[in-house]
Amino acid sequence: MRVALVHDYLVQYGGAERVLEVLSEMFPQAPIYTLIYDSSQLYGAFSDKTIRTSFLQKLPFAKTHHRFFPILMPLAVEDLDLTAYDVVISSSNSYTKGIITRPDTIHICYCHTPMRYAWDDYHRYFKEFQYSSLVKPFIPFAMNYIRMWDKLSSDRVDYYLANSQNVARRIQKYYKMDSHVLYPPVNTEVQFDATIEGDYYLMLGRLLPYKHYDIVIQACIKNGKKLHIVGSGPDEERLKSLARGHDNIVFLGRLSDEDSQREFRECKAFIFASEDDFGIVPVEAMAVGKPVIAYGKGGALETVKNGETGVFFDEQTAESVLHAMEQFETMKFDPIHIHNHAQQFSRDTFKHKFYTFLEQYDIM
Repeated sequence: MRVALVHDYLVQYGGAERVLEVLSEMFPQAPIYTLIYDSSQLYGAFSDKTIRTSFLQKLPFAKTHHRFFPILMPLAVEDLDLTAYDVVISSSNSYTKGIITRPDTIHICYCHTPMRYAWDDYHRYFKEFQYSSLVKPFIPFAMNYIRMWDKLSSDRVDYYLANSQNVARRIQKYYKMDSHVLYPPVNTEVQFDATIEGDYYLMLGRLLPYKHYDIVIQACIKNGKKLHIVGSGPDEERLKSLARGHDNIVFLGRLSDEDSQREFRECKAFIFASEDDFGIVPVEAMAVGKPVIAYGKGGALETVKNGETGVFFDEQTAESVLHAMEQFETMKFDPIHIHNHAQQFSRDTFKHKFYTFLEQYDIM
């Protein structure tokens, strides 16, 4: 059988791209189709793969401002020619589940989330993205069209795999489709030392407003606790300005995987303040035996066990983070138990369950 992989955009290296990497390991001969590809932002990932792009690749500014072209995305997806393939696996958090295939082609969608900025997060995205005053009034009309296309195109998928129960509920709500939950692969085979306690808290990931680094910075300004922040992104300057003058808060920029692992091993706990669909980074922290202080919504509820592998805070406010940190300081956690808990999200587990799914439905 001829297999193709399809991914929304290859313009950054995040959790969805790590899933695609594992899928590409499972199907090494499969080419990768994507709307836009920017190798400079992928740190060598997929450099040995066959990448095929849409017509958007040739548009000016598409690589750096692809979110400014929402009206063209459905057309670009439908223009991808996948008629040569018997099985197509899309890795989608927006448009690629809407690809058009032959009637006899099996389309499996690994859904990271239904299109957030069309549905449940529409109002937040509308406020946060910096459109010009000439463009912004037309955005609601464009999103109405995109929502209609998104719902209609959801029927083109034969099988949905959701990355969490959280996402499975949203697939049912917005698409009225059932799905199988398959947690994404996490690199849990890491150096582990249960004796290292650490003296700082850690946050790691892209610096974006919805990640709510600011409330953790505000909490650490108040309690004086050490905080290391690993990563870069659009919100970096605002966050650095917020932390200016407080030596207990350190920005380390984007680190290599090796240096990031050292930060995990030597921290006291990892803090996760966003509401993510799943959240790979908290699992990476638990893989090295570190507890997680997490906002108690979204995918964290499926990965962190309150009181066993971490603690939750109820609101995305500095006060709520402060309370959770105070609670955490009074508790004891077993690093070995935390490490063992994280193994259920391993890359090998993901591969095994994916292959089992294919066998169950006699797909390959």
